[in-house]
Amino acid sequence: MADYEIPETHEFPVIPSIMEGAMAHSSPYVANVEFQEAMGFPSPAEPGQLIDGWKEKFLELLEEKLGKYRSMLVFMDTCVKCGACTDKCHYFLGTADPKNMPVARQDLIRKIYRRYFTLPGNVFGKLGIPGFVGAAELTEEAVREMYSYYHQCSECRRCAVFCPFGIDTAEVTMAARDILANIGMGQKYSNQIIPKIHKIGNNLGLPEAALADTLEGLEEEVEEDIGVKVRFPLDEKGADILLVTPSADFFAEPHVDGLIGYAKVFHAAGVSWTLSSQASEAANFGLFIGNYESMRNIALRIRDEAKRLGVKRIIFGECGHAWRVAYNHLNTLAGPWDFLDQNYPVPQHILEFTKDCLDRGILNIDKSENDHMTLTFHDSCNIARASRIGEEVGSQFTIPRAVIKAVCNNFYDMSANTIHDETFCCGGGGGLLTDDLMELRVKGALPRMEALKNVIADNGVTHMAAICAICKSQFTKVLPYYGMTMDQIVSVHQLVSSAIVLDGQGDEAEELEEAEESA
Repeated sequence: MADYEIPETHEFPVIPSIMEGAMAHSSPYVANVEFQEAMGFPSPAEPGQLIDGWKEKFLELLEEKLGKYRSMLVFMDTCVKCGACTDKCHYFLGTADPKNMPVARQDLIRKIYRRYFTLPGNVFGKLGIPGFVGAAELTEEAVREMYSYYHQCSECRRCAVFCPFGIDTAEVTMAARDILANIGMGQKYSNQIIPKIHKIGNNLGLPEAALADTLEGLEEEVEEDIGVKVRFPLDEKGADILLVTPSADFFAEPHVDGLIGYAKVFHAAGVSWTLSSQASEAANFGLFIGNYESMRNIALRIRDEAKRLGVKRIIFGECGHAWRVAYNHLNTLAGPWDFLDQNYPVPQHILEFTKDCLDRGILNIDKSENDHMTLTFHDSCNIARASRIGEEVGSQFTIPRAVIKAVCNNFYDMSANTIHDETFCCGGGGGLLTDDLMELRVKGALPRMEALKNVIADNGVTHMAAICAICKSQFTKVLPYYGMTMDQIVSVHQLVSSAIVLDGQGDEAEELEEAEESA
């Protein structure tokens, strides 16, 4: 299946023996001129080359970030090499490459900071011995090493949970990627996707006509399945709710099953809602490339559509990093949102809406419809460590589990040190969900696969639920590498969809059965 060794799973996490340079070969494709220019980044003559004056530009941008973001300066100065983070990264545990220890990955740019922005670095650098004070010269080799290893970080922030100083490797990675893109080393995967949002409305390049056709097909499919017409409206002005969901929800399993779940919940709740053809994407890859201007422009299109359609509320579907951006940045990047109904959260997560409906007893649930599954839940990094779902502390952990337990009879959590804010990344987040990084993705999934295998062995778990489009896509790809099947990952709202019983559901079948009996 693979031309590299699949890591062996264990009952308990094993800290690997160090393998220097084990992943030095791993590097995503570099964006070509077309994709660089579409993003507003400078382009060298050939992909993989650096622009003229790259060194001066690199140092200029680093100085700018050190001045603009106090956190960046703090992160550069406060690390004492205590080692608390070294075994907390899923990529280090899966690859054994010491540069995938968060502290070592940070040091790739920290050494440059020390060489050019501290007195000892300047002094010893001029003496030709910058390494004496932990500094290093900025060379093309150093840049390429940064490009490789800063694309071996999923910005999951697990290391920050354990760092006694709260150093956030995700912020360091974002800063480094933005600098690299501005000297000609942008990542093809992200830089190819982002312009599609502005040109078409979503990451997949799904045009309005195709989206409308897809939604019409879903309406027919659901009506044929349960005998109830459940609408999937598009661009309907005056609706109460604008649903912003990842474009994966429109076509791929298990994502589309989650979209059907949202629609059924809205139908049962009796609310009017709509999707937007121009904002048919919740994802915001501006986060992954560390470019706040790009993040803002992507967020603004949601605001524009909310105003154009005249909605009262905005609800986000199941997408981890999209919720992180929405929860943390939507109000500051794209506000004010004073034209929305202030009686509701701005923004709101679909799980918060569904949980409220369950609490108010307006959803008719038959939990036995999910009895063929025994569930566990994967806490997605961006939700677990960068947001809440609702107002209460820890709501990002309690609400998903409460919804699952409300629609399923069989649920078991994975090991306590692999869930909640200690959750392990799926291995494909942070802009790394690309086939040119497949080895990294498979190896980075090791800690989650270990925890999943253990809960399967201990409790007979058959399926794992998630509320992140990237997590679901990643797991469908990597589960088979670890002896499991791609259909063992499900959407939380897929479970809701299976368990919810709508008014009129099954009436035709009952009438047919009665007619057959009377005959």
